[in-house]
Amino acid sequence: MRKTILLLGLMFLPLLPLTAQDQAAMAPPKVLVIVRENLKPGKSGTPHEKTESAFVAAFKAAKWPQRYLAVDSQTGNPRSLFLIGYDSFAALEKDVQATQKNTVLSAALDRASVADGELLSSYETSTFAYREDQSYHANLSLAPMRLFEITRFHVRPGHDKEWQDIVKLYLDNFPKAVPEAHWAVFQEMYGQGGNVYLVFNPMKSLAEVDSGMGDDKKFAAVIGEDGMKHLAELEAAAVDEVQTNIFTFNPRMSYPRDEWVKADPAFWAPKP
Repeated sequence: MRKTILLLGLMFLPLLPLTAQDQAAMAPPKVLVIVRENLKPGKSGTPHEKTESAFVAAFKAAKWPQRYLAVDSQTGNPRSLFLIGYDSFAALEKDVQATQKNTVLSAALDRASVADGELLSSYETSTFAYREDQSYHANLSLAPMRLFEITRFHVRPGHDKEWQDIVKLYLDNFPKAVPEAHWAVFQEMYGQGGNVYLVFNPMKSLAEVDSGMGDDKKFAAVIGEDGMKHLAELEAAAVDEVQTNIFTFNPRMSYPRDEWVKADPAFWAPKP
């Protein structure tokens, strides 16, 4: 039980104070498609970057408007996530249909997929909806960020009320303990797990993990002994699986937004 409480605390690690570079803040996408590529042993790093560069080149050649961010796992199994955000499900459908109609782009993507597939042990796609009501101060720029801490919660069927109560406890109390906290929550709509929530914490460096390690104690002081007991009871009822991992941004496998490249070209537009 204590492990679950600690993970819940870690999912709300604060970000460092915003700088002038962060002022181009944007809300998280309303719809998030996550493509998960699990890699064979020895195929991560440079080999994967090489095959993924073909996808990036194809989209650049087509001047494709839809962008995406690639991140690589630093913990857990070797894998890469490709995060594609949309304003709506209608926008997602429009992008898919436009890609299918563009025969030159589709052919290039098919060729890239064949080469990339040789490196993969599995491939999965899930679609999530942004839960603004469960997020806190999530509007920011990802241009200066370098990592995501992503916490995955699986909520037991029929226990959504307890999950909502957990979220409310954090929304009402965690900002009092850690005023600079930020987090974004996404709920799975389509995919593998069912009743899954993802909590994203963008970070500039792992130093933020060091600075946030004591935040659960601050939260416990605010919520009090009775509040912590109630939280533990809610967690035991609602959450049957929780996992937190670190992912590093990979600009060589990303097709980033123009404003990110302009903000930090050395990182987002690395030389070959």
